[in-house]
Amino acid sequence: MSTNTQTQPLDTTIVKAGIYPAIGIARVGNSPDAFYFGPEVPDPAPAEPGFYRDEQGALKREAARFRIYGFNAAGEVVQELTAADAQIEWGVTLANTKAAWYQFQIALDIPEAATAQPSFLRNMAVADRSVLSIAPGERRISGSDQRGEGYQFASGRFMGKEVYLGELRTDAQGRLFVLGGHGKAASWNGARAITFANNEGWHDDVADGPVTATVQYNGQELTVDPAWVVVAPPNYAPQQKSVRTMWDLMRDLFVSNGTLTAPEKPSFQNDIRPIFERLSHLQWVNAGFAAAFGWGGSTPFSQPEWMKKLANPSDSLKEWRLTLYNQFRQFDRDAWAPSPWPWLYGDAMAVPAADTPRQNVELAPLQLRFLKQWAAGDFIADYDPTAVPPQRIDDVPLAAQPDTLNQAAMEFCLADAFHPGCEMTWPMRQDTMYMAPYRLAHQPKGWIEPDYGAVLTPDNISGPCGPQIAGGITRWMAVPWQTDTASCRSGYQKSYDPYLPTFWPARVPNQVMSQQAYAVVMNESLPLDDRLSAFAKRASWIRPLGNISYEQQINNMIKDIAQVGVVEVRDGPRDSAGFPATLQVEQLPQQHGERLFAAAAAGTVDEEFEDVDLSTVEKVHHLGPRRLR
Repeated sequence: MSTNTQTQPLDTTIVKAGIYPAIGIARVGNSPDAFYFGPEVPDPAPAEPGFYRDEQGALKREAARFRIYGFNAAGEVVQELTAADAQIEWGVTLANTKAAWYQFQIALDIPEAATAQPSFLRNMAVADRSVLSIAPGERRISGSDQRGEGYQFASGRFMGKEVYLGELRTDAQGRLFVLGGHGKAASWNGARAITFANNEGWHDDVADGPVTATVQYNGQELTVDPAWVVVAPPNYAPQQKSVRTMWDLMRDLFVSNGTLTAPEKPSFQNDIRPIFERLSHLQWVNAGFAAAFGWGGSTPFSQPEWMKKLANPSDSLKEWRLTLYNQFRQFDRDAWAPSPWPWLYGDAMAVPAADTPRQNVELAPLQLRFLKQWAAGDFIADYDPTAVPPQRIDDVPLAAQPDTLNQAAMEFCLADAFHPGCEMTWPMRQDTMYMAPYRLAHQPKGWIEPDYGAVLTPDNISGPCGPQIAGGITRWMAVPWQTDTASCRSGYQKSYDPYLPTFWPARVPNQVMSQQAYAVVMNESLPLDDRLSAFAKRASWIRPLGNISYEQQINNMIKDIAQVGVVEVRDGPRDSAGFPATLQVEQLPQQHGERLFAAAAAGTVDEEFEDVDLSTVEKVHHLGPRRLR
């Protein structure tokens, strides 16, 4: 039972149950044994430096942990059900069907799909499509502190070769947790990867699938709302969130279809503050955001004096708020201009820019509605600079724990750009995918998916965007994911800006504070100008892959997913120079850090810039210049 002592509802009779989070996120890592649990609250405390690597510098896996809550007839939470309260048997199916699915060319639910390259089947020459799907089947587990080979997803095959996709375990309370693969990818015939998303003959070890449970409680079997688990790439910036997260996208979707109700007035603390705060926090992963929204920038929103002003509903600040609101992109007004906020590439990004507003991102309609109300002063002025959000799920009131788990899982996933995406992609904005808010619909066991033909078009997406089967979420993503991660950068048109717009800096950083720069900033014996210069300097996150050709870089990423940095929180200086109290700094495995430090000292590598020209790679050439409106 949960240790939370919140007052119980009047009716404590449990009549049904549900698994939370409704969609759990696990992440691959190349550490053989080390792992950690993914975020269970939206604002967890930062981990200690070095936490995300094992002693050898490999990346730990992120485990998705699932809990079961019992509800009364009114839908109120009565208690968390654990192995101490009930007999629980979990069932999970994982599959990776990327190589048997269709190519990614562009999101198929936007107008630009009509003129993009067709989405043919991947590996069309392979007649037996079953050999392309890694499908080890279901695993079931029950009890406390369970683990073992029998719970591993290790029997699935790709072109006859066994591929490990992860495993199930339980904790001391009998909660389920799912571990994914080890970040391995390979081609069955030894071919090199050559592009960002559709490498023929390749597979990786991400996966997804349904999470179910049978629960016997007080002698009765409860109906249990099922969940889903998605095994995604690593999180290279664990404290970062995008300006529009997957939770923002889903919340907007469910408000628009009437399954959720939005507040009449936005809360500054919960709805407005995060938008501006995230713009500032991206200073640690993109040099352009640092210059504008970071410490010492032109609009450093997260600094206390700025946040206090943003939170003030006074009519005297109404025009100031309106000018800020007007900086945010609105599709009908801004077309393909790169300058409106939030400076993120969109689903139809191309070089040179196509004549489409989806060249760059617009915030969710609900976010823009809240911002418009905020600009007019029509918001709840509940800003509390001293508030400390819950940093563990046990600190959250019991009634709020299920929704908190949902939000925490989705806020650390990206909604922009779906090109194809980081954890999930464009089908997640189709309401036909869901049985309830944040909860994916499941196809029944034994359901056989129809043949959609050799080419998937916008006219036949309703089938795969309905109730889901194992492997149905990750199949839309790049194969292997490493090639897309190594391709998603910033400032593809250097003549406009070397750093902006950008793709996924909250998960895949662009420019970071290096360990060498951090050492200078922290050295209080050095002249202040030297420390300020070091603070302003950002190193290219991709530089461990080598200042070599694009093709070599994406293949180097496949070889070692841990050689690039993890951006972690560290203490800032404590002298009177006025630096931020905490900094976010790149942490590299020792061998790579020493190599890069020596190269920088010798002048054989320029940490600041990427010399590889990406303006002609396939990722940015799905659309011709200015063809669509």
